[in-house]
Amino acid sequence: MGRMPGAQGPSSLSSEDPATGLRAVLALRRLAEQVAANQVEANQVALARRQGWSWQQIGDALGITRQSVHAKFGK
Repeated sequence: MGRMPGAQGPSSLSSEDPATGLRAVLALRRLAEQVAANQVEANQVALARRQGWSWQQIGDALGITRQSVHAKFGK
């Protein structure tokens, strides 16, 4: 996984400069939100598939193509 723009290394978390430390906190918060959103999305796609939704229906609901949703979640 690539680094997020503006993300700082672990030493940023113990920085004596509040600006550096707060930027690191913001980067961590954004990353945590992204991870949580991806997990919710994966859970909802799995639920839809178990309930018989087609890849097209799921893609339509997410605003992406069926090919994109299948490439991301079809295993």
